Amino acid sequence: LQGIFVLGLPYALLHSGYSGLFLLILAAALCCYTGKILIACLYEENEDGQLVRVRDTYEDIANACCKKLSPELGGIVVNVTQVMELIMTCILYLVVSGNLLSHSFPYIPVTEKTWAVIAFVTLLPCVFIKTLKTVSKLSQLCSLVHFIIILVVMTYCLTQIHEWSWAKFRISIEFEDFLISVGVIIFSYTSQIFLPTLEGNMKSPGEFRCMLNWTHFFACVLKTTFALTAFLTWGEETKEVITDNLPSFLQTIVNLCLLTKALLSYPLPFFAATEIVYACISKNHSNYRSPLFALGVRGSFLLLTLLMAMFIPHFALLMGLTGSVTGAAMTFLLPSLFHLKLKWKKLCFLEKCADTSVFILGFLCSLAGIICSIKGLLQVFG
Repeated sequence: LQGIFVLGLPYALLHSGYSGLFLLILAAALCCYTGKILIACLYEENEDGQLVRVRDTYEDIANACCKKLSPELGGIVVNVTQVMELIMTCILYLVVSGNLLSHSFPYIPVTEKTWAVIAFVTLLPCVFIKTLKTVSKLSQLCSLVHFIIILVVMTYCLTQIHEWSWAKFRISIEFEDFLISVGVIIFSYTSQIFLPTLEGNMKSPGEFRCMLNWTHFFACVLKTTFALTAFLTWGEETKEVITDNLPSFLQTIVNLCLLTKALLSYPLPFFAATEIVYACISKNHSNYRSPLFALGVRGSFLLLTLLMAMFIPHFALLMGLTGSVTGAAMTFLLPSLFHLKLKWKKLCFLEKCADTSVFILGFLCSLAGIICSIKGLLQVFG
């Protein structure tokens, strides 16, 4: 919940004004809600009225909803959507790593793509990751680096407190800029892809809802504090990635920390994507269940992310287009749709209204993001 997206939140406030502060709170509440209803879809009541976990993955939920139409159609759609989003996330980390290295060592005559290859070499051990425990240890280190970055930026901002002014906030905003801010804010909270696996690996799954409430609450407080502090410091001069506003002596240190964070963030989406693909193949073809084949799948995915990072032009715009489709679908559209489908008879009127509202909101966010991304691509291609 505290990913690299956080560094773009002050820029989002620049374009959304006071409404951005409201959006930071609303997005946390909505993403927390869709996380809960997604996990509720994993459970059914038994004859004694007790909740029993009858499904394990996002794919199982989708298949249960589409079983009358086609037993595996829902799972195929969900898996393709998940893998697309996860691969795009991995590629983004490689692109960001190349960019950060080139900015950290501008005196070395090496292109960004070459730096991306150098970063890729450090990620080769990912092919040997077999369990979520290994990924969680790397994620802990990633969180530590993240808080160091936030601490550096916040400390510098507090030294500039004498220049803060609420007059820097916009009252009137442009609609297209506002839509970009909505995308940045909402998708900085997304975690739905990982929730079924996370809940299934908890020692006490009964505490999942409580955990989700607290993590989203603290994420909201931290994001709002950070975005507000940084925006009040730089105002109209706020850049897309807030670390670019720092003085040069701090930029290199923070860029290297960001590089470390990007590389440590890579294993989670990489592990999730390869596990989905390996599970699908091994389930349908028992001959492909060997450890060597799993290693081949992970190696192929690792190479695919490098090739796409190297050769796809205007990747940021394509990422925005894909994210608008897959991100909105996995975060808002599918959880609310599946919850309505599987729990319709047990939902009260207010719960049905809440799910329907989330679905409509997700559809509008997705549509707006697609329009903005396509417009950007058309401008680039003349």
